[in-house]
Amino acid sequence: MSKIIRVRYRGGVLVPEKPLELEEGKELLVKIIDLEDRRRILEKYRGILGRVEQELVEEAIEEAEHL
Repeated sequence: MSKIIRVRYRGGVLVPEKPLELEEGKELLVKIIDLEDRRRILEKYRGILGRVEQELVEEAIEEAEHL
């Protein structure tokens, strides 16, 4: 099984935005991607090859979250 989930860091632990259907004690590999860093990078290069609508940037960010 492989899936991407959103989490928030609270009180020293990563808390998923939605409940996870996992068996107790399941060991997982987690990759941490800072969404604000990703957004800054996309915004930095926005329009470099021409004018880009904000909506397209938002779609690119959304799509990038699923990679």
